[in-house]
Amino acid sequence: MAQLIRKEDALEYHSKGRPGKIEVIPTKETKTQRDLALAYSPGVAEPCLEIHANVENVYKYTAKGNLVAVISNGTAVLGLGNIGPEAAKPVMEGKGLLFKIYADIDVFDIELNVHDIDGFVNVVKALEPTFGGINLEDIKAPECFEIERRLKEELSIPIMHDDQHGTAIISGAALLNAIDIVGKKISDVKFVISGAGASAISCCKIYLALGAKVENMYMFDSKGLLVKSRTDLEDYKLQFAHDMKAIDLHEAMENADVFIGLSKANVVTKDMVRSMAAKPIVFALANPDPEISYDDAIAARPDVIMATGRSDYPNQVNNVLGFPYIFRGALDVRAGSINEAMKLAAVKALAALAKEPVPDIVNVAYNDITLEYGPTYIIPKPMDPRLLVSVSTAVARAAMDSGVAKKPITDWAAYEAELYHRLGSDDNLLKYIINKAKQNPKRVVFAESENIKILKAAQIARDEGIAIPILLGNEAKIRAMIAENNLHLEDVEIIDPKNDATEKKRCEYGEVFFEKRKRRGYNLYEAKKAMRERVFFGCMMVNAGEADAMISGLTRKYPDTIRPALEIIGMADGAKRVAGMYIMLTKKGPLFFADTTLNFNPTEDELIDITLLTANVVSNFNVKPRIAMLSYSNFGSSQSQEANLVRSAVERIKQMHPDLVIDGEVQAGVAFNKELLKENYPFSDLVNDAPNVLIFPNLAAGNIAYHLLQEVGGAEAVGPILLGLRKPVYVLQLGSSVRQIVNIIALSVVEAQVKGH
Repeated sequence: MAQLIRKEDALEYHSKGRPGKIEVIPTKETKTQRDLALAYSPGVAEPCLEIHANVENVYKYTAKGNLVAVISNGTAVLGLGNIGPEAAKPVMEGKGLLFKIYADIDVFDIELNVHDIDGFVNVVKALEPTFGGINLEDIKAPECFEIERRLKEELSIPIMHDDQHGTAIISGAALLNAIDIVGKKISDVKFVISGAGASAISCCKIYLALGAKVENMYMFDSKGLLVKSRTDLEDYKLQFAHDMKAIDLHEAMENADVFIGLSKANVVTKDMVRSMAAKPIVFALANPDPEISYDDAIAARPDVIMATGRSDYPNQVNNVLGFPYIFRGALDVRAGSINEAMKLAAVKALAALAKEPVPDIVNVAYNDITLEYGPTYIIPKPMDPRLLVSVSTAVARAAMDSGVAKKPITDWAAYEAELYHRLGSDDNLLKYIINKAKQNPKRVVFAESENIKILKAAQIARDEGIAIPILLGNEAKIRAMIAENNLHLEDVEIIDPKNDATEKKRCEYGEVFFEKRKRRGYNLYEAKKAMRERVFFGCMMVNAGEADAMISGLTRKYPDTIRPALEIIGMADGAKRVAGMYIMLTKKGPLFFADTTLNFNPTEDELIDITLLTANVVSNFNVKPRIAMLSYSNFGSSQSQEANLVRSAVERIKQMHPDLVIDGEVQAGVAFNKELLKENYPFSDLVNDAPNVLIFPNLAAGNIAYHLLQEVGGAEAVGPILLGLRKPVYVLQLGSSVRQIVNIIALSVVEAQVKGH
């Protein structure tokens, strides 16, 4: 499904809060005067002197070794052309963001108001002391070729122009696998290339290095086939020129084995694809619209292996599969350059990874449970967590083997462990939940739809294929808000529980509610009257199966949503109580906190129920629970009533579920201190892996902890999640942001999927 991005959303995203997408964060202590004296004067003099004595110490005492410059002059920005350095800055910031989230590389983006080659090279050369590597970006041809060539010659740090080599490396991996699948030899296949710019030239050079023959390559620029009789060809094009009469693209495509498109939309027709050789390979990589659409190519030749630059079709050739990991490997061995051996190593690592079994987290992310090596899966997906280790390691090895590594790796197992650690997982869980929701969107009813945040979240949820919104409230008011805010929810179902049109449904729901609560304080009149309230009406929709989940609470108190949910929907089979959980997205991964919202001072039995409810939900998120039951004592160090209660609960849970990783009672600091556990409590179930589920002894502790971690610790809170209800009802935090509401929508859909089974 293609991403639908509205102009207003994109502009708001870049301008809200702190403008832009990146910031600089200190990595050392800065709280005291002594910290500052160490960070700056007088303490900073010591590393300065060490670096002066040996310049290589700059990698030991500064951030240079993990710092890349993304540099552009804005002359060839995406599909926007020569829009200037200032207009290129959002793209360069975005590139820096991708470096960070995919490979934990820090980036300064630098936009130069320089157009001549000498000036550009001189500026970048002067920056060499600052950076461990240079990523050139969005510089027009032919200048980009000479700029990169000169910088590689004159600098001793890794340089790569991603527009040239990124597509070449990714498409090279895809080509290797496509040729393998169709059973041909790369040295024999006929290539037709539409486009003769930086990317096309670099792609062909990679293909030649992989075994293709230049005499089998027919390259077209905007003026036609490259032939030696033309007098307008630059040197970089001449190597692909043929000594023959010029022919057009249609003629060249006859019996071609491979088409590579790096030009513009719709230059290839169905007839051209039909004229290609058996089992043709078509890489139509123009963005956003390819040289021929995926659907047209498949319709013309069902035996085609097709790749595009788009994420909504199989085999996306996406540069993010390459540049973060290539620089990661180069930086980690302190390579003096990114050479051909390193690029080819990346190509082969990507090709090999596509042949391996695909992890569940990737299948879920792409709404596919059958991703396997074949015509529709010839390259890994960008969200595959194995890329960092696979490609970075291959590049690092190639740098060492080719003699450009200044800091060789000796312990490869330790290096791979370090890479996995760099991955982090603060948002991987959220990605999993959202992608899981997209697999089978459910009907989510919103009890507070006369709120712009709810409407914006509903818009995103529908656009992203997460959920099917149902809006409760005054229809005229909601439609006016939709129009005023340029939303596209005109065809979404809107129900007003107070409207005369819903009287029959209110009576029907009221009678059902009365049957549930007739001996618990409600008479028939009161039961029917309650259905005029949106939260009661919404819960009844979920109860009746006319919606799959309900969301409320943005503008009402927590108990005002909990009570109708308990009265109407009730507890799930086997559940003895309802509990509240938050997911805390931290830099070290997700943590699950319970109970944070409902049970004040749980008894031992209640604590056991809360723990098992939480473990079950965590397992549904494809996470193996590792549970710490917290207290103020450690494994019997206190004999107080509360400590004994927690300790006894742990013992009983271990007896009931011996395979569950759980321990306690334990202090929170001890639970996360692996060395302290090993030294003092080596018997603990948590000694090897830190916990990801924290069960608090009472509501005050849990509530205080999640608020502190959110506001002071910088974690993102997702929730609260109600555990133990028969069907999903979610209560928003007062003042939740649109992003937080979308996260809750995804959670509600995933729960509805599970409970629907």
